[in-house]
Amino acid sequence: MATQIFMNLPVRDLDRSVQFFTALGFKFNQDYTDENATCMVINDDAFVMLLVEKFFKTFTAKEIVDATSATEAIMAFSVDSREEVDQMVGKALAAGGSESQPLQDYGFMYSHSFQDPDGHLWEVMWMDPAGPPSDGAAPAS
Repeated sequence: MATQIFMNLPVRDLDRSVQFFTALGFKFNQDYTDENATCMVINDDAFVMLLVEKFFKTFTAKEIVDATSATEAIMAFSVDSREEVDQMVGKALAAGGSESQPLQDYGFMYSHSFQDPDGHLWEVMWMDPAGPPSDGAAPAS
């Protein structure tokens, strides 16, 4: 059995978050959805639990980071092409997200990032299946 990953993120407005990520094409598992949380499906083995902040606090004694002013983590996911990177970031911006970092093109790796409405950082990337150049040359930025 493959190891499954469940990332938990605090959100201020669950409905707004669901609308945002639905606009990006993500689906949700209704078996793990109620007024406190929802399970966003990345793939068969990776999920993001979006938890209303009050509910999120029941899992930790630590303060929740305000992702609009401090970085807690950067969630990165891959897509199948450079075009899909551009499309996903375009969808994020159109749905109310904001650009996080400028586009980065290293030839064999292409990435762009955005912030969701709660300020969480997301990076969308494509990597050439052949991998980086084997000549030891540094990638151009």
